[in-house]
Amino acid sequence: MLINYQADTFFDEMMDQSGNPRDHYKAFNNVISKASAEDLRKRHERAQLHFLKQGITFTPDEYGTERTPPFDFVPIIIPEKKWKEIEKGLKQRVEALSYFLNDIYGDKKIIKEEVVPKELLENSSYYNEEQVSGMNLPLSHPLFLAGIDLIRDENGEYRVLEDNLRNPSGISYVYQNRQVTRKVYPELFDQYSVLPLENQFKELQKALFSYAPRNASSSPQAVLLTTGVYNSAYYEHLFLAKQLGIELVEGRDLIVENDIVYKETTSGLERVDIIYRRVDDEYLDPESFRSDSEVGVSGLMRAYNQGNVTILNGVGVGAVDDKAIYAYVPEMIRYYLNEEPVLKNVTTYFLRDSEQRDYVLENLEKLVIKNIGASGGDDMLIGPNASEKELTAFRQKIQDNPKEYIAQPTVQLSRAPAFQEGEFRPRHVDLRIFAMKGEETNVLPGGLSRVALKEDNLVVNSSQGGGLKDIWVITAEGGEGYA
Repeated sequence: MLINYQADTFFDEMMDQSGNPRDHYKAFNNVISKASAEDLRKRHERAQLHFLKQGITFTPDEYGTERTPPFDFVPIIIPEKKWKEIEKGLKQRVEALSYFLNDIYGDKKIIKEEVVPKELLENSSYYNEEQVSGMNLPLSHPLFLAGIDLIRDENGEYRVLEDNLRNPSGISYVYQNRQVTRKVYPELFDQYSVLPLENQFKELQKALFSYAPRNASSSPQAVLLTTGVYNSAYYEHLFLAKQLGIELVEGRDLIVENDIVYKETTSGLERVDIIYRRVDDEYLDPESFRSDSEVGVSGLMRAYNQGNVTILNGVGVGAVDDKAIYAYVPEMIRYYLNEEPVLKNVTTYFLRDSEQRDYVLENLEKLVIKNIGASGGDDMLIGPNASEKELTAFRQKIQDNPKEYIAQPTVQLSRAPAFQEGEFRPRHVDLRIFAMKGEETNVLPGGLSRVALKEDNLVVNSSQGGGLKDIWVITAEGGEGYA
């Protein structure tokens, strides 16, 4: 089934340019080569059924349609030697972003010294200076969990595509992907020593409780705040609350009295010290943000500012998700850590700059255009795949609101085999790796690979029809040292 598989001009995770499996995929290739198309088809169906039975769904469109995320069993395999480089780069990046968040809501040294332009913060819809500035936060920063998106370019070099700090999603899929692979394809693990995920929730829980506020109760209590069952990621909220051993609550379950947050129970009020929120800033507190919010908690920001409760990730961290701020992360690393970035960014053009804007408008069909405040592939143009009508529409958008957009070269995302209709087809992939930051920073050994299941599609987001793959980090027995 791989005999006609073509790696072509893209870097392929599994196959080299000669059509042979890379060293760390040889054992995997040997196993699947012995399987029939019918056997793999049945297993593929069992894997999808597992997600359905577990109630693992999300809502990908405005019509509220729920579906299970398509799962592909071919993992992205990363040898431990290469993983250590990725891990080092992610820890470095998260450390610099933590310093940046502490700085922009404090002394603003990086702004005053003009390393990062002041107007980038002023134009960011997620920079909440009024609500947050000057706060004395636990551990001096509000960053608990980060989801960093990586891609491999045409040379196989890892690059950071995006930073996701506001409400990074997908960590539940990391565990479910691993679980379903072990259930449906157990023999694949016989040939590899894969770093386990099972003990990572202890690390996540430890990191969570390290943020207990200075005025916390003697036995700090944490909750996970959700908007409820209609949230597209509600399954993940349930999963995380269970794994962390904390209660899942909605805004109506919480009350603020004397600037202290309480949870209403059948036996009375119980104090809450830490809120892991999966609610965006603007809906958190109708007193401080949107007055029409029905999912927030009145007075929550007063309690937060008094140091009586910790909100994770912190209010205002979304400023870092801004795609214009992203371009300056390498400079943050140099500024705060006095180090060169281990992981490079993708080249970024700022359309507020007239010279760069002219270049982009002249080369629109070669570039990717992104709205700096959008996510999930929304308001995005992939020039090489766009129609003349789409190019014309985005050209007008850029001319009307140049500050709202950035441009990047069309990176030739790496590809990997995906099992579709009884055969393996090359499909573009990215990697979302999760870093948890408490008193120390830990990187989840593996992560979530998203795969564009449509031919030649470069948008891998689940909301745009993408599927999921497991990521294996293999130790020496499984091929340390392979490229």
